[in-house]
Amino acid sequence: MTMLPEIDWTGRSGLALLTRALGADDIRWVGGAVRDTLLGHPVKDIDCATRLRPETVIDRCKAAGIRTVPTGIDHGTVTAILEDGPVEVTSLRRDVATDGRRATVAFAEDWHEDAARRDFTINALYVHPATLAISDYFGGLDDLAAHRVRFIGEAEQRIREDHLRILRFFRFQARFGSEPDAAGLAACTALAGTLKGLSRERIGGELLALLALPDPAPTVRLMAGAGVLAVVLPEARERELAALERLVAQEAGQQIEGDPLRRLAALVPAIPTLAQAVAARLRLSKQQRARLVCAAERKDSDANAPRALAYREGLACARDRLLLAGADITPLKHWEVPRFPLKGGQIVARGVAAGPEVARMLRAVEKRWVEEGFPDAARIDELVSEALGRETD
Repeated sequence: MTMLPEIDWTGRSGLALLTRALGADDIRWVGGAVRDTLLGHPVKDIDCATRLRPETVIDRCKAAGIRTVPTGIDHGTVTAILEDGPVEVTSLRRDVATDGRRATVAFAEDWHEDAARRDFTINALYVHPATLAISDYFGGLDDLAAHRVRFIGEAEQRIREDHLRILRFFRFQARFGSEPDAAGLAACTALAGTLKGLSRERIGGELLALLALPDPAPTVRLMAGAGVLAVVLPEARERELAALERLVAQEAGQQIEGDPLRRLAALVPAIPTLAQAVAARLRLSKQQRARLVCAAERKDSDANAPRALAYREGLACARDRLLLAGADITPLKHWEVPRFPLKGGQIVARGVAAGPEVARMLRAVEKRWVEEGFPDAARIDELVSEALGRETD
């Protein structure tokens, strides 16, 4: 039997406490922590499956001094708050009814039954907390070794149960896959239209999660070929696919961490009204929407004065626009946008009557200050004197 390697997270004192509270034979570590450990990837979140019902989990944790939060108790999930990080504890489940958007579930007691309702084989690996023995019900270990993302069971049926699995297939393909599983890709292609029935928030979340991966460009192109991209982001055509590929190369070449929103901007034509519509459709936050629109306002002249651009639009938008243009962002590295230090009162003190003229002079001096590369206070004083001199001519 294959065993999970002993690494830092398997020896956490909080997990040992949780194991004692719930019973080693009644729980299993499952999902991403198991998969990522076997691949040698960093582990973020730890999930636990259990044969116990949620109310029993809460009672046993309370008896052991473990605080719990009923984060998803309607679906059998309780979060145990441990000193070394929270752990989601979910009771075994089986699907009773599905409609492509949500599922009605019932509690189960069989590990195999719980595994059967998961999406991909590589996500259905269960680890005994005491022995670290891995239970693999659907060939997930072989798929993991082959870097193959494969649906559990018949691919089209699994997608009909939850349409979002189409986007999850491509996201996991971008992260773990090599050659796409033919059956899975064919099913995603055949059922691409079902994505129209999902909420825009779920689509936006999955799309940004995919774009956050190290190099999503090949998978996005695969989505385009499968007809999936045309459903979730019809604005992205060949020109935009090429723009994403160039952007990913720019980020890597300039040693800048890939950014999902910037990459989304590459997939949207540089038309502000169109960017606004995409942001609204994907239910992006106000801040995300403003950044996407700002990126869509990019101009060929942006690269001429990177710091002036950052002063006007903010560092995030300036970096986006420069990288999208293939320009060097070195001038913005380790640089903070300065604040214009001149105040209206200082101009009034120089003899200008309070009113519109003060505001006009502030704008004029600020414009010169930015054009000259944000000089020091002495130069600002000279600029004010020059402006006052022009006024008296």
